[in-house]
Amino acid sequence: MRWFEMTVFATEPSQEMVAYYLTELGAAGVSIEESWSPDKPRDTSLGQWYDKPLNDIPAGYAYIKGYFSEDADMELISSEMIEHLKGLPEFGYDAGDYKVSYDAVDEEDWAHAWKKYFKPIAVSERLTIKPTWEEYEARPDELIIELDPGMAFGTGTHPTTALCLRTLEGAINPGDNVIDVGTGSGILAIGAIKLGADRVLALDLDPVAVSSATENVKLNGLSDRIEVRLSDLLGVLQDSAKEGGEVRSVRPPVDLVVANILAEIILLFIGDVYDVLKPGGIYIASGIYKNKEDDVAAALQAAGFEIIDRVRQEDWIAFVSGKPKGDGE
Repeated sequence: MRWFEMTVFATEPSQEMVAYYLTELGAAGVSIEESWSPDKPRDTSLGQWYDKPLNDIPAGYAYIKGYFSEDADMELISSEMIEHLKGLPEFGYDAGDYKVSYDAVDEEDWAHAWKKYFKPIAVSERLTIKPTWEEYEARPDELIIELDPGMAFGTGTHPTTALCLRTLEGAINPGDNVIDVGTGSGILAIGAIKLGADRVLALDLDPVAVSSATENVKLNGLSDRIEVRLSDLLGVLQDSAKEGGEVRSVRPPVDLVVANILAEIILLFIGDVYDVLKPGGIYIASGIYKNKEDDVAAALQAAGFEIIDRVRQEDWIAFVSGKPKGDGE
């Protein structure tokens, strides 16, 4: 099968927004290649294994690539992407000296070539992400997440995903029921179970992500404990309010909600998260770039949350917030 590969050259801080726009414009998958140079620091505190070659991408920039079906109107999509990039300053981002281009590629060329750069990576003291095609001997106390991201987000190498997994490790209690909003490859849902959660409802609005997450859940032998659904959080709330609603494994209210999404999207459903949590429940919101920290903090507090912690990695923040125990009791 032939695809169109759209390449957006833009600043690293804007890459999450660019990736979001690519999916909104119909991309079936997104890949990101950041600049790597001899003087760029690489975090090896947990034994991370880097096998990325050095490249000539200018420091602070990245190539964000989206893949569109061969019948897509790429001229129209290109013009819409340029308009989105022009509007990024309204959201506090600067795409820099950006460029947009596209070309036709064979599916084999992009769907598998990146795998040679994805190696086992320790994201916390206990959790290690292992690509399905790599051999790896785990320590007795090591928790392994088997992963084949396919065309969906979430390999654990991006700061927001690694940050979220480490934050989950400190927040999960044995037996918790969890909702993972914007599950992508399913990595956070799987991680939650590995860390002691009883059941997880994994949600995503992208059918490609739902398919990818479902396969990864099967790879880890967790199909009986993780339900993957094509839905948003509001849809789940509405279903749970109906007699005999569709949600089978996890019904609100739940013990913990985790969302690793853009800050702009997180701001849209903070009230829904509050409603779906038990009193004393925890909300982990990650994917927040530093320029949106104050906006998210204010919105969490306005909704009634108590901010427990802010966990940082590079320029990204994960908020750990609690619903007051007295609310609803």
